[in-house]
Amino acid sequence: MLSETLTTLLLRPAVVVPALCTLVYVCVLLLKWRRRGPRLPKIPIMGARKGDWFPILQAQWRNTRDFKTVMEQAHAQYKNQAVLVPVASSPPLVMLPHHEVDFMVQQPDSVLGFNERAFELYQVDYTFVDPSVPRATLHEALLRTALTPRIGTLVPALADEVAWAFDKHWGTNTTEWQELCVFETMRHIVGGVANRAFVGLPFCRNPELVNSGMAFAVDIPLSGALMNLFWAPLRPLVAPLITLPNRIHTRAFRRLITGEIKRRLKDYDARQAMSPDEAKSLPVEPSDLLQWSIHQAKSNGNPFLWRAETLADRILIVNFAAIHTTSFTSTWAIFDLVASIPQGTVDILREEIKSVLAANGGAWTKKALAQLVKLESAMRESARLSSILAVGLGRVVVAEEGLTTPSGVHLDKGQHVTAPVYAVMLDDHVYEDAATLKTPPVF
Repeated sequence: MLSETLTTLLLRPAVVVPALCTLVYVCVLLLKWRRRGPRLPKIPIMGARKGDWFPILQAQWRNTRDFKTVMEQAHAQYKNQAVLVPVASSPPLVMLPHHEVDFMVQQPDSVLGFNERAFELYQVDYTFVDPSVPRATLHEALLRTALTPRIGTLVPALADEVAWAFDKHWGTNTTEWQELCVFETMRHIVGGVANRAFVGLPFCRNPELVNSGMAFAVDIPLSGALMNLFWAPLRPLVAPLITLPNRIHTRAFRRLITGEIKRRLKDYDARQAMSPDEAKSLPVEPSDLLQWSIHQAKSNGNPFLWRAETLADRILIVNFAAIHTTSFTSTWAIFDLVASIPQGTVDILREEIKSVLAANGGAWTKKALAQLVKLESAMRESARLSSILAVGLGRVVVAEEGLTTPSGVHLDKGQHVTAPVYAVMLDDHVYEDAATLKTPPVF
């Protein structure tokens, strides 16, 4: 009786149809993803041990548990040859020796692709609400052609924002001690300063907007790492859950900036309809990344590019790119300065800053910043000793014929390539007394 009831239940259309649809969907995914990855080169496998039944998988587990130590071992044991480094959240990496870094850097994008590595690492087809925005890479050209040449004109505004942000998050009381989290406050400071250049006042001081940008900057690497843990055919199934925070923070950011974007688009169109003399009577346009993005989008002629959502997403992308690295490096620099190792570093830097500021009329300019040689050296020395990167220069072989390294290792198309960073920074053969933080100037 029970078996008959169960059979009848399972054969009901309400059960059979969804089951068949699911089966077809899984089969399509399997067919889509059944293509094999690149053939791995025959080089030493870091983390693999003699007798392993599944050397790649077992090495992946061991390497992920203590990646930094594995990189130090690789640099010490295989300093002059390439090694294979299986690690979770990424396809297997071929780490080239330090002396082949110049060879990597010299390869054109048509041979070693940076964007392809980033797209795979962060799983942009799932982690971004609109994957076409990061894949367009228009923001890269805009940063080179618009932001970089205008850095000098932005310095006064950025200096103002830095002072305002430090006063807000660190306070102005110089007589009493207070407890604060350096990294967390630096994230807010960096987020505000970055958005001063991206969207300007008053939006860069809107806590909700800055927090949405910072949250998104955390969402992308975290969700990308989680997505890479899953077998490719399963990613479309788990993506809606894993990337839920991404969608929440993207929509929050869009909601907060869309009104300003639409206002600027309307203003742009109105200016274009005027004669040059009539346009001169209008207030000066904002000088920030959002405004330059509007100009670029309109010049391109593609209506998709000047959608408010598209422009907002492009600002989110540069938030993701700017906040992490600057927050980490500035936090560690502060720790090194507070520790005053070596002694007297703070006094040396303070004296340089005072003299440079006095020589430039008490105002921060691009020229004044270029004169802070000792401060730049101290930042670079801190970044060297406290590097947040175990490996760097991540690329993917995109040339159809693959790539052969100077040491004779052939890499098939699709192979992920990297180079050692942390271990090299602490190598006494590269930097004298590498484990010691030195008094500036060093570089």
